[in-house]
Amino acid sequence: MDAQIIQLPKIEDVRGALTFVEGAHHIPFEIKRVYYLYDVPGGASRAAHGHRTLQQLVIAMAGSFDITLDNGYEKQLYSLNRSYYGLYVPPMTWRDLDNFSSGAVCLVLASDHYDEGDYFREYDEFLKAARG
Repeated sequence: MDAQIIQLPKIEDVRGALTFVEGAHHIPFEIKRVYYLYDVPGGASRAAHGHRTLQQLVIAMAGSFDITLDNGYEKQLYSLNRSYYGLYVPPMTWRDLDNFSSGAVCLVLASDHYDEGDYFREYDEFLKAARG
């Protein structure tokens, strides 16, 4: 699986910490869209979809949550809980997010603008495409 945890720059001093992300420098794509999930009720799941071409970096800005990635052949569970680590999610990857802590904020940096045609909403359709 081509997904990977990317450690982002972290600058610390007595005033606190600062982390930044530069598209095509820290991550393998230019950033064209940013969105975030918050106020997710305990026990709720999010995502449950895949993308044909979209690349993403998923960051736990506050709190924690789990993300399971599936490339059609194998699944990998990642627990995100640090704002200076991002999970790179390549194209053709199904994702499920769950186990959100109270007050969790999930930030997503995306390689393209929203395009409904890029989504896989049905897992069977995703598997068929992923396995060729």
